[in-house]
Amino acid sequence: MELRDNYIRRSSNRMKGFVIWCGWEGVFPSTSSRETNSLPIYTSYVLSRNELLFSILIGSVVIYTATYLFYHSMSLSIILASMGVATPRFRRQALLDRRRNRLKVQFKEALFSLTSSLAAGRSLENAFRGALDDMRLLYTDPATDILREFQFICYRLENAEPLESALRDLAKRAQIEEITQFVDALSACKRSGGDLLEVMKRASTIIGEKLTVESEIMVMLAQKRFEAKIMMAVPFIFLSFLAFAAPDYMEPLYNGIGYVLLTVVFLVLLVCFWIMNKIMRIKM
Repeated sequence: MELRDNYIRRSSNRMKGFVIWCGWEGVFPSTSSRETNSLPIYTSYVLSRNELLFSILIGSVVIYTATYLFYHSMSLSIILASMGVATPRFRRQALLDRRRNRLKVQFKEALFSLTSSLAAGRSLENAFRGALDDMRLLYTDPATDILREFQFICYRLENAEPLESALRDLAKRAQIEEITQFVDALSACKRSGGDLLEVMKRASTIIGEKLTVESEIMVMLAQKRFEAKIMMAVPFIFLSFLAFAAPDYMEPLYNGIGYVLLTVVFLVLLVCFWIMNKIMRIKM
């Protein structure tokens, strides 16, 4: 009885691990609602039910279409289309990267607002309160990450919590180098009694320039990724055109050694896509 329970438990853990690996955390109520009851964590992303279903649908349709264009076999296309259940894994990573990049840009705008408030003679705590008002003018959506974070910081200040503690918590949850560097510089300045305004100006300038360069790199990479997607789509468009315009010309590929040639070409395309994606994935 105990052996059976252990086997069932291990099987359940393996199944749950596979589901999480595929990006299906949203099916578990405890994970899908965790950010509504606690502070957001920027090192992970949980897809909602709608995002999960949409990514599975799109992935399955793309795989089915690509397979059918190559093999003209509906049964094989349906079987391979089941691999679309793993699509949420890639969608989750894309949305996480987008959210982290968006937080970086928002944090750069907040730094400029903080520096301006300090230059106007405000205290550091009041500068954060003023920055929150400035951010509300820039971002009208109350669910914007930087607005929520500055609201949390101001709430903690109202409850007599140290500013350093609130900023450390943000840096720990974000795991973004620019935010961590800013918090370290601010904490060191307050401990040593340095010129806070000068430190803030220098830190905001350096971090702002770094984020500007990263934004330019991301724009160039986005252009190259778009070109790569077009290059990957061209063979499939060409196959569909030939299948429609000259089916007799393509007929030899759908019997005997033709399937082997198609499989080799299909694998080569997948390898090319993997290499292009690997080259363009630059860690900022």
